[in-house]
Amino acid sequence: MKKVNNPLNEKEFKALISKRKDNLFYLIILIFMTFFLFFSLSQMNINPARVIRGFSTLSDLIKNMFPPDFGQLSRLWPLAIESIQIAILGTVLGIIFSITLSMFAAKNLTPIPGLGVILKGFFAFTRAVPALVWALLFITAVGLGTLPGILALGVNSIGMLGKVFSESFENINKATIEGLNSTGASRMQVFFQGVVPETIPIILSWSLFRFDINIRYSSILGVVGAGGIGWELVRASRMRDYPALLMVILVILVMVYAVEQFTGYARRVVR
Repeated sequence: MKKVNNPLNEKEFKALISKRKDNLFYLIILIFMTFFLFFSLSQMNINPARVIRGFSTLSDLIKNMFPPDFGQLSRLWPLAIESIQIAILGTVLGIIFSITLSMFAAKNLTPIPGLGVILKGFFAFTRAVPALVWALLFITAVGLGTLPGILALGVNSIGMLGKVFSESFENINKATIEGLNSTGASRMQVFFQGVVPETIPIILSWSLFRFDINIRYSSILGVVGAGGIGWELVRASRMRDYPALLMVILVILVMVYAVEQFTGYARRVVR
């Protein structure tokens, strides 16, 4: 009797088994996601008829918005500028504290190893809490106005920039720090003469990116009373003044687009 050779060698057989396991895993994930989708739709009382009615209502709303109320411009532009100022001050506040705290959070710079872990946990916490929630907390603490908006954006910025800056500080060339330490340089001299020059493009690029994000946040902080143009969205919608509402949206769109173009160009220059 002739011995029948296996058409697949051991390597090919293992690859085939692995592929089948992957396919089974993906199938299970697909079935679970499909089940969860329909379960969520039923739990949330979402049905096609309701969606169709919503589109019909939205269509009528959009029709009532035109033409936009250009008479609102003289009142809206100062509020748009105020939103930009809130974003600038919040970003600057976040940058200052992020750089300072990152100097102690980076593993290769911190004088106390445990301190870096605590600060990175703080960054994660401030990053996880949305800016609107921070704004509500600061409104409770200091009252309505632009100050809680600035503080909210500053704290929320620390979460993002602190993480990025501390990681960039950790990834610099070790020889730079060792060389400055060998000359007897102080910790501050090592930071400002060695760390900052190597990471300044990253600091500037991410700071501009964060400013871009804060502009979007600042345009809606007014919804909770933290200054800027956001309150006009609430006022116009509550009064059902749809032409004014459209004008507010257009001003925000122009503001965000202009800042986005500026920060995009600045980031390309920095790189």
